Amino acid sequence: MAATDKALAGLRQMIASGELGPRAKFPPEPELCEHLGVSRSSLREAVRSLAALGVIESRHGSGTYVSALEPAAIISRFSLSVELIPLEGLLELLEVRRVLESHATAAAAARQDPELAAQLSAILDRLESTTDATEIQQLDAEFHGAICTAGGNSTVTALTDVIRGRGGHYRIFEPGADFDAIKQTSDRGHRAILSAITSRDPAAAATAASAHIAQTELWLRALRPVPQPALP
Repeated sequence: MAATDKALAGLRQMIASGELGPRAKFPPEPELCEHLGVSRSSLREAVRSLAALGVIESRHGSGTYVSALEPAAIISRFSLSVELIPLEGLLELLEVRRVLESHATAAAAARQDPELAAQLSAILDRLESTTDATEIQQLDAEFHGAICTAGGNSTVTALTDVIRGRGGHYRIFEPGADFDAIKQTSDRGHRAILSAITSRDPAAAATAASAHIAQTELWLRALRPVPQPALP
């Protein structure tokens, strides 16, 4: 095992075991190097790797600490990697989003928050009145994000945000021959979700959310290149 990998594995074990819990301060560097059996340079490289993942925080003049280890904060760092996933992989992630967001939408409907329905209605009024692709994408994210937040699970919200962010790169709503049909279908899907939430019907809300995201999957599948026949 390389020295940096050894340091990384040692730090991960200390954190995972609870030896260093959330917000705990790291021991002095010499002590930690001796404990892990690694050099200072290897330890510092391992610390940088974990900091990039949101697991460790370096505080100037104070030292190095374990972060709060909040799932949502750590998952949000996944976007750096998820943004590199090609279309085929994204389609698999959308299946995950469909399951998670259906659950979140049902939970939002069950919570019966009248302010949520008013907030979503205002977003949809703006969304339905614009044909600007960038604004459509922003309002769509705002709509779905508000629902997931209302569902009450910040981890689900963070994960669906990461997946949705990757899908946004494909810009389904760019002006073109199918723009009107795609936008009208999307608008109807949003309204079906809002209707179920307003009616406080968790089952209908989950069904509407699942159908809406499944439609997005179909649009993205249509972007896949058509295989060309092999030359004789």
